[in-house]
Amino acid sequence: MPGENLTRIEAQERRAIVDTESYEIALDLTKGQEVFGSRSVVRFTATPGGSTFIDLIAHEVREITLNGEPIDPVAAFSDSRIALEGLAAENVLVVDADCLYTNTGEGLHRFVDPVDDEVYLYSQFEVPDSRRVFAVFEQPDLKATFQFTITAPAAWKVVSNSPTPEPILHDPSSGAGAVATWGFEPTPRISSYITAIVAGPYESVFSELTSASGRVIPLGVYGRRSLWEHLDADYIFDKTREGFAYYEEKFGVPYPFAKYDQLFVPEFNAGAMENAGAVTFTETYVFRSKVTDAVKERRVVTILHELAHMWFGDLVTMKWWNDLWLNESFAEWASTIATAEATEWTEAWTTFNAMEKTWAYRQDQLPSTHPIVAEINDLDDVQVNFDGITYAKGGSVLKQLAAWVGIEAFFAGVSEYFAKHSWENTELSDLLVELERTSGRDLSTWSRKWLETAGVNTLSPVIAEAGNGTISRFAVTQTAPADYPTIRPHRLGIGFYSLNGSGALVRTHHIEADVDGDRTEIPELQGLPRPDLVLLNDEDLAYAKIRLDERSLETAIAHLADISDPLARSLVWGAAWDQTRDAESAASEYISLVLGNIGRETESTTVRTTLGQLQTAAALYVTPEDRLDARIRVADGLWTLAQGAEAGSDSQLQFVTAFANSVVTPEQTEVLRGLRDGTTVLDGLTVDTDLSWQLLAGLAAAGAVEGDAVDAALAADNTAKGAEFAAQARAALPTAEAKQEAWTSLVGNEDLSNTLIRSAALGFTHPAGAALLDAFVPAYFDALLPLWEKRTYQIANYLIVGLYPKALASVELRDATRAWLSANTDAAPALRRLVHENLADVERALAAQARDADRG
Repeated sequence: MPGENLTRIEAQERRAIVDTESYEIALDLTKGQEVFGSRSVVRFTATPGGSTFIDLIAHEVREITLNGEPIDPVAAFSDSRIALEGLAAENVLVVDADCLYTNTGEGLHRFVDPVDDEVYLYSQFEVPDSRRVFAVFEQPDLKATFQFTITAPAAWKVVSNSPTPEPILHDPSSGAGAVATWGFEPTPRISSYITAIVAGPYESVFSELTSASGRVIPLGVYGRRSLWEHLDADYIFDKTREGFAYYEEKFGVPYPFAKYDQLFVPEFNAGAMENAGAVTFTETYVFRSKVTDAVKERRVVTILHELAHMWFGDLVTMKWWNDLWLNESFAEWASTIATAEATEWTEAWTTFNAMEKTWAYRQDQLPSTHPIVAEINDLDDVQVNFDGITYAKGGSVLKQLAAWVGIEAFFAGVSEYFAKHSWENTELSDLLVELERTSGRDLSTWSRKWLETAGVNTLSPVIAEAGNGTISRFAVTQTAPADYPTIRPHRLGIGFYSLNGSGALVRTHHIEADVDGDRTEIPELQGLPRPDLVLLNDEDLAYAKIRLDERSLETAIAHLADISDPLARSLVWGAAWDQTRDAESAASEYISLVLGNIGRETESTTVRTTLGQLQTAAALYVTPEDRLDARIRVADGLWTLAQGAEAGSDSQLQFVTAFANSVVTPEQTEVLRGLRDGTTVLDGLTVDTDLSWQLLAGLAAAGAVEGDAVDAALAADNTAKGAEFAAQARAALPTAEAKQEAWTSLVGNEDLSNTLIRSAALGFTHPAGAALLDAFVPAYFDALLPLWEKRTYQIANYLIVGLYPKALASVELRDATRAWLSANTDAAPALRRLVHENLADVERALAAQARDADRG
C-alpha cells in the first residue's frame, strides 16, 4: 500500500502519461474549526486510454467526475490517491472534498491567538503537502497554472501567489458574521509546492519598487495583529529592495512574478518558505524583545534566501527532488553574497563559515551523508534531505566553483540558465552546460567529485624551515575518510599571520592556489619568513576541514582573540572545534580555549555558534568523571564573561543567556534568580519578556523553581511565545514526575502543536536532567515505529530527534540504539536514517570522552 509516499519511479511513470495545464481551486474556509471545503477542477492531457492517479489527503471525498462521468469516491479514493482510469487526450477532473486543518505546520495550518482568540491560517506545501488542501499531481515537474477562489470571513485578509483582488461580499447585511469570496487571477506555470494561501485578520503595510523590466512591483508585509507593533516593516522593505537590485543585476533576468508579499506567520516549522510572490516567515523574526545581532543578520540572510528562490526554484524548478540542491544550495550561496555585497552586514561570509559550514561539516561526517546531488527514491527520502549537505555544503561548494571559474563567468552562466529554462524544470546538466560555456572550463570532473560524491576532505600544511627561519618547503596534504575516499580539487587561500608590535595577529602574506591530489607543493612560499600562524583556506574559499601545524596551533590557542580579521578567527575557531569533535584534542582544552578568547570576539554568529559548541563539549565530550566540574566551570566562566562584557552589548546578552542555560550550583542559581527578580543588576542589561523566560527556563532546569512559577509567568505572558517557553520550562524540571508528564503529553497526546512539541522536547532532554532520562530509554525505542507510522513527518521528526536522550552519552545508550537498528532492518529507510544520526552523535561523544580522559 502506498500510504502517503510517492516513489521517483511512480512520478516518472506518471509524468510519461500526464501533462498538466491548469487548476481551478475553490476553498471554503467558513465550515468550522476542523475542516474546510476543497473543490478542484484539474485540466490535463494524457495518453489516451491510460491510467494514473492524482494525490489528495482528505477527511472526506464527496464527488469525483472525470470528463463529465462520475467516479465512485469509495472505490477510487484510498490512502492519499484517487485512481484515474480510461483517460482521454484532453481531461477535466473535478474533485469535491472536505480537508482537515492541521496544527503541525504542514498543509493548511490553523492557529488561534491566545491573546485575542483570532484565527490565522497559512499553507506550507513543501515537499508533498499541497495534497492536504486540494487534489493535485504532487510532483515538481508537473507545472500548471493555479487559480484560487477563497471563501472566508469578510473581515479577514486573504493572500495567495497572485495579487489580492477585491472581495465580493455574500450578504452585505450580515455584519460581524459576513462572508466574502476572493477570486484570484491564475498564476504563471509553477509547481504545486510553491502555491500558497494565507488568511486571517493579519495586519499589513504596502510599498513598491520598480523592477529592471520597468514594471512596478507591489510589496507587502503582513503579521499577526497582536505582534504587529513589533514588526519593523520599513527595514524589511529596505532589505528587499537591496536584494531585488542585486539579483536583477547579477542574474540578468527581471523578477518574474506580479508582486512580492512577505508574511510572518505563527507556529512555522522552518525559517521561511519561497511560495511564489507570497513568502512565509517564522515569527521568530518578529522581535518583541531584544535579540542578538546573529538573529538580526540571520533574518536578512533569510529574506534574501527566499528572494533568490524566486529565480532558483520558482522560475526554474528541479525535475525531481534529487536536484533539490539546485534550489537550496544556490539560495544559500546567493543570499550570502548578496548580504555581504548589498547590505550593511558585510561580514556575511564570516557568518556563513561559523554557522553554515559548521552545519555542513557535521552533516558530512554522519553515516547518512550523501552527495549534494542526492539519490532520492521517494518522498520519505526527500523529507530528511533538507539538511546540511543540501543547504550548507552545496552553498560552500558553489562558493568554491565561483572562485574557480571566476565570479563574472559564474553569474553569466546563471543568467543564461534562467533565460533558457524559464518556467521549466531542469537537471544538474542543464546548469553545468551554461557554466562551461561562459567559463570555458570542463566541469564534468568537478561535478563528479564535488556534486556526485560524499564526504569531507582534511587539508594539512607540511612546512620545512631553514636555519635562518625561512620556509624551505611548503606543501598541502589532503586526506579523505575511508568510507568516502574521493580526493578533490580545491581553490584555496593560504594566509601568513604574525604578531605585530601592538600584540595583534595580522596577515602579512596571502596567496591563492589550486590544490589537488594527496600532496600539492606550493613552491612560491619557499624563502619567505615562517610566520607565527599559517592558515590554510584563508578567506574560506574551499570546502574542507583544515588542520594547523604545531607552531600555528600554539599561536592560535594563545592569541586567537588577537587575530584581527573576523573570518580568519572564525576559521581558527572552526579548526579547533573540528579537532575536538574528531577526538584529536581534549574537550577540556577546548573549554579553556573558548573561555579564554570568546570575550573579545566581535562577530555575533561566531559567538553564538561557539557558545553552543562550548555547551556540547561540557555536557557530552568531557569524560563523565569530570563532567560536573566542567559544567560548573563553564557556568562560572560565562558569568565572569557577562560581568566583563560591555554594558548593553550583544556579547553581554549572549553570555547571560548561555549562563542561564548552564547553571549547576546553588550559588549560580541564586545569581540567576537575582537577575530575574532584579536584585542582581548588570549595567546595560534589560530583563525583557523573552530574557525573563530564558532565565526562568534555566532556573527550572536546575531545579530552583517549581511548576507554579511557570504557571505565574504564563499568566503574565499569555501569548504563543509564552506558551512555548512555558512548555520548555515545565519539561526541563528535573523531577521524575515532571519528566513523565512531559513524556506523556508529547508521545501520548496528538493535540499539541508543532512548536509546543519542539519546545517541550528541548526542555525534556536538557543536560541538567540527564540522570532522569535513563528511565525513558526503553519507552523511547518502543515508541519509534508507532510515531513514524501515526504522526506526520514533521511531528515524527521532532519527536524522534528531540526526545532521543543524547544527554546520557553512554555506552548503554549506544548499545540500545544499535540493538534497535539491528532488530528493525525493515523499518522505513528515512526513520532508520534519523536513528543512525542519533547513534552517530553518541558514538562521537564516547570517542571524545575517551580522548578527554587521556589528556594527561
